[in-house]
Amino acid sequence: MQTNPIFDALEPQAVWRHFAALCAIPRPSKHEGALLRHLARWADARGIAARSDAAGNLLLTKSASPGRENAPGVILQGHVDMVCERAPDAPQHDFHRDPICPEIADGWLVARHTTLGADNGIGVALALAAAEDTELAHGPLEILLTVDEEAGMGGAHGLEAGSLRGRFLLNLDTEEWGAFYLGCAGGVTVEADFDTRATGVPLPRDGREIHRLQLDNLLGGHSGIDIHKPRAHAIRQMLILLSRLGAAEDFDLLRMQGGTVFNALPRSAVADLALTPAQYAGFSSRLARHLQDLRREYPQETPSLTLTPAPESAQAERALAAATWRPLLRDILALPFGVAAMSQDFPGVVETSNNLSPLCLAPDSCRCSLLTRAQDDAARDAMAERIERQVRASGGNARREGAYPGWKPDPASFLLQRAQDVYRQTFGHEPRLEVIHAGLECGLFARSHPQLAMLSFGPDIRGAHAPGERVDIASVGHCWQLLRRLLTDLANI
Repeated sequence: MQTNPIFDALEPQAVWRHFAALCAIPRPSKHEGALLRHLARWADARGIAARSDAAGNLLLTKSASPGRENAPGVILQGHVDMVCERAPDAPQHDFHRDPICPEIADGWLVARHTTLGADNGIGVALALAAAEDTELAHGPLEILLTVDEEAGMGGAHGLEAGSLRGRFLLNLDTEEWGAFYLGCAGGVTVEADFDTRATGVPLPRDGREIHRLQLDNLLGGHSGIDIHKPRAHAIRQMLILLSRLGAAEDFDLLRMQGGTVFNALPRSAVADLALTPAQYAGFSSRLARHLQDLRREYPQETPSLTLTPAPESAQAERALAAATWRPLLRDILALPFGVAAMSQDFPGVVETSNNLSPLCLAPDSCRCSLLTRAQDDAARDAMAERIERQVRASGGNARREGAYPGWKPDPASFLLQRAQDVYRQTFGHEPRLEVIHAGLECGLFARSHPQLAMLSFGPDIRGAHAPGERVDIASVGHCWQLLRRLLTDLANI
């Protein structure tokens, strides 16, 4: 295995050496096997016990330092998979085969054209570095490396009750240095589909030619952390644009597609239209005005909007007539979108939200996923039920998948108090206390292991789930310093 020499100059080497290996070994969700085999061999070579469970998670166990055998056990936890996103104009990248190739820019490690995988590769690297640190005094130590977190938390769902023996769990999967996270949102995905087979029209007709309408270069981002930010949502913007164009023109719609994964804000969308020559001629100025409006509304983004002849592969025998796709798009636009409520207990934190992605519309069907997040599980289920009712009222089918619970904050936690003391002594100021509107596996761990006291922290990561993801190098060093000192403190209880 060859690693990128860019990591050789980074400190702390104990952490960056492991992250270099994670960048070199592909690890998309549900395809983490090669990395897990590497880590099992690494553990065996160091006398660290390693076992895999039925869900595919890897659990490493290291005995306590001499004299710390009676200290409470600590579990360090991270997930090994990553979101795989590539910029549309970037060089080809096969996430199942090619390594991640980061670079250093202004104190950050960044992947220019792809996701970096700092979410949650840095957390995994921190845990592995602690496991092999021969100078670190610690109690009984477990390293839980879960799989499939980004695609439904399959590893955490499958963790067998009672398989963890520790008293404290440190989740290393948050992205704001200087903050301790005490709680997170739960989530559930509603899968919706509409049958359009009976409403297609044959092509070609009326001299219409197929053209491709493409919206690109939006910022995207994490569908939980970034949902409240003023960012353009590619699917929603394309639905709005098609509805506006269709209000005056009866063009045919062959297909529309946007988004790639349910937990990322979509950065691009495409639609293939069958247009008469007159319609095509009139669209140019209208698209230019819409693009100007988009740039004014989202000044931090640089969207592109093009209408070009469709490639040969887009040719089709059937399409949806305006009388069919107009009401369908209207009904999808009416589904809950974005932030539904803000938290009353934590100012500035989203309470409930919904993200639409991906969406695929074709002459025979329309399918879309809607990920609802909520700090309260009852609010999560109420939003999902509302979406299901609206989908069924529009003639579609809806089903829920992958529900996971939120993690309820415990501000009086003994673990939190010790961590605050260590942070204060180390850095000279108080840490922030936060909850996050994103899914952490802690909610599922609390269900399978109710004895655990849990806390989450991590380095500064920006742009997770989108190309250009980056991590602040200095903050990784701060995390390492905090983790070592906290483990030593807990070993002295």
